[in-house]
Amino acid sequence: MYFTGMIIAICTFLIIGFWHPIVIKTEYYWGTRPWIVYLIIGLASVVGALFIENTLISAVVGVFGASALWGIGELFQQKKRVERGWFPKNPKRKYTTASSPTPTESESE
Repeated sequence: MYFTGMIIAICTFLIIGFWHPIVIKTEYYWGTRPWIVYLIIGLASVVGALFIENTLISAVVGVFGASALWGIGELFQQKKRVERGWFPKNPKRKYTTASSPTPTESESE
């Protein structure tokens, strides 16, 4: 029997489960600023996977990198979820909202 596919599937599931709380905590403490870290980790992992001869390890490293890259989008989605009130805001952070209304000329008089 060959277990490589099953091992890759289990590792993929665990890697996605690993990144989910990391994205939530990253947005809570630092906002979307660390997206560049996700990009560097993701690209390094994906490129690194190209040079790993072992199929199982290469696949797991590639999935890890792809999950990091996917996390960039999720980081910005998490910001929207926080703005909608679906997740708590960090009381120690200052939030800026692009959709905050600006006073019109008649209101400012």
